[in-house]
Amino acid sequence: MKTKKESSEEMFVSGSCHDEDQPAFPAKRSKPEVPSEEIVYHPVKLSRNDLYRPPSAEELNQLKEAESLFHCSLLKMQMEELLKEVVLSERRRQQIDSFIEKVTKCLQAVPTLPKVEVSDLSWLSGPVKVPFLLMPKATKGKFYMTPPASINVIGSYPLGTCIKPHIKVDLAVTIPADVLQPKDFLNQRYPRKRALYLAGLAQHLSSSSEVGTLRYSCLHGNRLRPVLLLTPPGKDSSFTVRVHACPPPGFFKPNRFHPQRNNVRTEWYTGVQTAQPESSGPPTPHYNSSVLGDLLPRAHLQFLSAVSSQCSAFTDGVALLKVWLHQRQLDQGTGCFSGFLASMLVAFLLSTHRISNNMTAYQLLRNSLNFLASTDLTVNGISLAKDPDSSAPSLAEFHSAFQVVFVDPSGHLNMCSDMTACAYKQLQHEASLSMQFWDEPTVDGFHCLLMTPKPMIRTSDHVFQLCDLVKLQSTCKKQNLLNDLMDLSGNYIQAALPFVLSLLQQGLGQRIHLLTHSLAPDLEWSVESDAPKYKAQPPLSFGLLLQPELASCILEKGPAADNPKAVEFRQLWGSRSELRRFQDGSITEAVLWEGESMCQRRLVPQQIVTYLLQVHADIPEASVRHIGGIDDVVKTGSEVPTTGEEESLVVVQAYDDLSRKLWNLEGLPLSITAVQGAHPALRYTQVFPPRPLKVDYSFFDKEKISRSLIPKEGKPCPAYITPITVICHMEGSGKWPHDRLAIRHIRAAFHIRLAELLKKQHNYTCRACPSHLDVWKEGLAFRIQVAYHREPQVLRESVTPEGLLVLRDNEEAQQLEVATIHKPLLTSTLHGLQQEYSCFGAVCRLAKRWLAAQLFSDDITEDTADLLVASLFLQPAPFTPPGSPQVGFLRFLHLLSSFEWRNNPLIVNLNNELTAADYTEIKNGFMASRESLPVMFIATPKDKKSSMWTKRAPTVQMLQRVMTVAAESLKVLERQLMDGKQLQDVRVVMRPPLDAYDVLIHLNPKQVPLLSQAVDPPSVNFSRGVTAQSAAQSGGSLPVIDYNPVFLYLLELREAFGDLALFFCDPYGGTVIAVLWKPKAFAPAPFKTSQVSARTVKVTGNEAKTLPNVEAILEDFRVLGKDLVKSVEAKMDKWSF
Repeated sequence: MKTKKESSEEMFVSGSCHDEDQPAFPAKRSKPEVPSEEIVYHPVKLSRNDLYRPPSAEELNQLKEAESLFHCSLLKMQMEELLKEVVLSERRRQQIDSFIEKVTKCLQAVPTLPKVEVSDLSWLSGPVKVPFLLMPKATKGKFYMTPPASINVIGSYPLGTCIKPHIKVDLAVTIPADVLQPKDFLNQRYPRKRALYLAGLAQHLSSSSEVGTLRYSCLHGNRLRPVLLLTPPGKDSSFTVRVHACPPPGFFKPNRFHPQRNNVRTEWYTGVQTAQPESSGPPTPHYNSSVLGDLLPRAHLQFLSAVSSQCSAFTDGVALLKVWLHQRQLDQGTGCFSGFLASMLVAFLLSTHRISNNMTAYQLLRNSLNFLASTDLTVNGISLAKDPDSSAPSLAEFHSAFQVVFVDPSGHLNMCSDMTACAYKQLQHEASLSMQFWDEPTVDGFHCLLMTPKPMIRTSDHVFQLCDLVKLQSTCKKQNLLNDLMDLSGNYIQAALPFVLSLLQQGLGQRIHLLTHSLAPDLEWSVESDAPKYKAQPPLSFGLLLQPELASCILEKGPAADNPKAVEFRQLWGSRSELRRFQDGSITEAVLWEGESMCQRRLVPQQIVTYLLQVHADIPEASVRHIGGIDDVVKTGSEVPTTGEEESLVVVQAYDDLSRKLWNLEGLPLSITAVQGAHPALRYTQVFPPRPLKVDYSFFDKEKISRSLIPKEGKPCPAYITPITVICHMEGSGKWPHDRLAIRHIRAAFHIRLAELLKKQHNYTCRACPSHLDVWKEGLAFRIQVAYHREPQVLRESVTPEGLLVLRDNEEAQQLEVATIHKPLLTSTLHGLQQEYSCFGAVCRLAKRWLAAQLFSDDITEDTADLLVASLFLQPAPFTPPGSPQVGFLRFLHLLSSFEWRNNPLIVNLNNELTAADYTEIKNGFMASRESLPVMFIATPKDKKSSMWTKRAPTVQMLQRVMTVAAESLKVLERQLMDGKQLQDVRVVMRPPLDAYDVLIHLNPKQVPLLSQAVDPPSVNFSRGVTAQSAAQSGGSLPVIDYNPVFLYLLELREAFGDLALFFCDPYGGTVIAVLWKPKAFAPAPFKTSQVSARTVKVTGNEAKTLPNVEAILEDFRVLGKDLVKSVEAKMDKWSF
């Protein structure tokens, strides 16, 4: 439906869907005609009665609708704006009508040619080919080319439900009755004549200047129903006309196409004589549906037009449903839920009075999704036929032939004949998911429903592909699917697909929540090319939505040995099945899969898929491509590779033990009130968790006084030992001083006392410092910091000259509060999130590895990154929470690149503490104070107003850079993962573009302690004075803790030259420090004796100015990093000052 204002407004609409009506250049405004008499407008004076007149019934309805149906009127306006965007403009309609008129004239002028055999193609004189795969080669019948009997526009365009951006207009060209014979429904005769007729039309149109490009395609991937695609000449090819060749209405009797009838004879298809009577072959329901589908498009259009005329919002409701389907990739390809089916579904709901004719487009969409979510068409089919004739099949007969049943108004055609049960289950799942978050006031329903694309790679937890589609021929042969091949005209992919899906569903069982598959796309090819073979289509992709608690189980427990179902279990699992005795005494069939570490157990579904396809479908392992490997960048360990879960668990267990021992210490002057972890390793999100280490004493000398270990001269930098921060809160007491310096002294005394007690009672090697206490326990270093709960308050207090005590917030107090209160709280909360979602930590590690590799780890800090990932699990709409590290990482990149940080706060509802009122309060506060808030604003239940984690970073420029790189990384990674022809090198998105920087400081790998963690680690590493071992002992000398020369060098550079440049480095084994000059720092400044550091004086006339001395600065880079810096590379061609 079109609004009156649309034609004037459409040129200026902008949004997510590209407005194809916008001209490439601004149109000149025509000067308004000057009226002969000047018209003066006066304000209309309303009487008191008019001014305070009660609202009309229509106005009351609108007010009620906005209040009850929408979270707010904003959602209503968003949907109305979207409809304006996707509905065709008047100008576009005029272009389409004009082009159709020209095409119709051309088609009516098709010459009549002599009658020939169907197999004789000599009349096709030009390079135009027939869009049909001739399997078998020959069939009976005569054919001749002649002008069409009639030409009609059908489909969504005349109905008003055609939407942008992919505008397709359907044109039905009726083949004259003389060209066809009554028995042409047999043995592909009609489909072949149809293809020949299209080829004749293509040959005629190819010589016309009124038509641009001509290509062939198939209607929803059905090779029996080729179509001719036409675009207008010139650059304006924003729409496509699809030419369908159809038989005259009523030419074939519908009962000929009953799903239990055979219309493809076995003798003809195989070329082998059989003793059976001709008509008793196996039923060919899919073939029958293909032919019958060509008979009914005009009748369907009449039916939909009648329904549409009764419901004013029908076209808008269907348009919204089509947008919803398109975002979920469910509306294109073989067995899709097309726009036509969407229209028929809404018509079904209207005709059965499940929805009212007076409902709005919003209500039509909602009720349609609710119906899809609650109705299983694989079990209970539906029919639009009110009083079908006696020859029409029953729903039970349709169900016996097809997996999904939705019968058209004639009662003879199943419109979902090509859809698999898995495809419908996916549709049902998506509808159910949409209904779940529709009414959730904390979710942006409009954005999740209609604006967020859901490609398979970002929706499914595991994705794998069948690359070599020819191998499915052996599946058909092994499973004896000849009847299906006959029915599907030799399409072995569609013939084998139901069996493969059923096999995988049976094998994966309770491990998965949903199994999905890609829909074979509608291939397009030139009219001068032969129809592509079936194997030419892209690889067949399968997606698994996992049940996290069961997916990685390595044991598949079967029925008891004496149970009749044991035979079935053994048939499925073959040689992998074996009898096992369990601790409870039961003896059952079982299958054991490989998986020592968590990252190996995550691949159990992959092992199952590969094994089942090899054993039952004759598809070799080499033809199955599992999409993944992203977590390789955080893998460690050579014998048993891990991605950090096991190491994190060891750290948490060691911390728990230390915590218990701290609680039980005897001899402290004040008792301990709380022991809290404040380190990413204790919430399972440290990129490379600390591993228990054993010190190699031959690498070190001992310092005489403290007996600490010092690396010998000439040795490489020792291994970096991460201190695991633990906050130890002491009880409050009147003995605590009220002076900041005295409190620090008391804390230092507690550190000394704790060290003495831990050494005495547990023989731990300790080193006390004023700010912390380092404890060496079982090969791990813990850094204990004593905290006093009133210290931040003391830091805020100050005394005025008049003697008044005032409270002033300051940076020092805030930092102490974050370190001793907020960070431990965040750590314990995220630790709980890891217990709920097993792959949360792995996604965090991947996200932070990417940020570090792209040199963003100083801008998006560890805590910020963990909160960003937490939001993906706590508010996953329109997805389900990530079930694998890969899908979580892809969504993290999408969140970073697409979230509107300028206009929205990211609300992370930890522990589900925030209510809808809190959300509103946060959003209102954010809008009111936007200019003074951080550019990236993250709100949590304990931090609704200030976004403490992003207060210092990132800056606007760095956030923009992060968003750009994230968008590019996502695009490259998704394309590489889904393209079977590309080598899967996921590290490509971890390699930063260094050409954007002004200076590169190359470091000596020998002095980079974390070199082995680099994105591309060297083949030969240096001995770092430690050996990894799981049973490292406590006691002994204390190794060098928290010593990273790269980090210390960076601190010095920023302190000395932070006003001139920005410095970036990958903290995990990066051997390059990238430098970016600050443009403002190179503007000439007035000469001041206090500001001549690293500057040179330039005198012009009587004025002395100072400029940065770049040569001296580069030399200083070398001097500051003596023995650490290998070389300094200055990219002078990039410098613009």
